[in-house]
Amino acid sequence: MKTIYINPLPVRIWHWINAIGFVALIVTGLQIRYVGLIGLMSFETAVDLHNWVGFVVIADYFIWLIFYVFSDKITVYHPELNPEKQFRDSVRQIRYYAFGIFRGAPNPHHANPYHKFNALQRMLYQIIMLLILPIQFVTGILLWDVERFARTVEWLGGIRVVDTVHVLIFIFFVAFLFIHIYLASLGPTPSAHFKAMFTGYEEEDEEESVPPEELRGGGREPGLAP
Repeated sequence: MKTIYINPLPVRIWHWINAIGFVALIVTGLQIRYVGLIGLMSFETAVDLHNWVGFVVIADYFIWLIFYVFSDKITVYHPELNPEKQFRDSVRQIRYYAFGIFRGAPNPHHANPYHKFNALQRMLYQIIMLLILPIQFVTGILLWDVERFARTVEWLGGIRVVDTVHVLIFIFFVAFLFIHIYLASLGPTPSAHFKAMFTGYEEEDEEESVPPEELRGGGREPGLAP
């Protein structure tokens, strides 16, 4: 095994602030929604905490955005413009997650600083980071001060529509959190990907890894994996 510096410091800062913020938003969101069933804190405290943490998470999002926009690591999010290759690579990854991993088969994706995500991750993270998260931020801000944004809320169909969208995305992220933790445990060891988000270094099979400069220079592309 060799180690690859795959998670730069800005990404790790963003990730852990985001992770802690999401857990806090989930807890306070549940407290707000089910005020009669959950008694962790007062309704007013839950609302205040939810609002403040929400703004921290929004600010944190821009750490991620600025880093990737102004860094050569933006390639890890580049879409696959070849539909046939995207489909083929996605099927390979699905087969690995569904069957291969239980038979000891090697992961078809080999991480690299410029090719960090497999085909499924690249597609999913683009949808989450560029569409779902911004929608959640906008609906959250509208609900934060309904009077101030009354015209926009009305234009979008009313507070019930805005609130429903916000709650549905909330449910999506609760499910995503559990799936994300499970998939993160599928590294060379169950803790490998978790450690990489603290140290920045990912373990990779030396025989199968591809030098970053080869990828950036348009050389052979590695296979796919998490």
